[in-house]
Amino acid sequence: MDFIVENWAVFVAALAVLAVAIIAIVRFVGLPTASQLAKVKEWLLWAVTEAEKDLGGGTGQLKLRQVYDLFVTRFPWLAKMISFELFSTMVDEALEEMRKMLDTNTAVAAFVSGGTEGAVHE
Repeated sequence: MDFIVENWAVFVAALAVLAVAIIAIVRFVGLPTASQLAKVKEWLLWAVTEAEKDLGGGTGQLKLRQVYDLFVTRFPWLAKMISFELFSTMVDEALEEMRKMLDTNTAVAAFVSGGTEGAVHE
């Protein structure tokens, strides 16, 4: 009993964090499947852009591995539900979108190439 009395603040904080996590999960799961997929695709676009920035060209398998590791960390429950082949296809789609952005948006191209940090977003 003394342990609970002495550490009540820790228990309250843990309960608050757990409640926030449960609310976030319920909201995400409650979204329509199309909305969930759109959020994952937006995240994948960010992840492939970061991988391109970090690793550069000619490192396709390394970039795929980096994105997959980030994906498993960010969406562990979803990583258990989809195959690696489906994930790879989704990454390919995100790569195509990134390439279009690199061709049309100079701020994104500068970000990926390590150019100006404060580039104005179009």
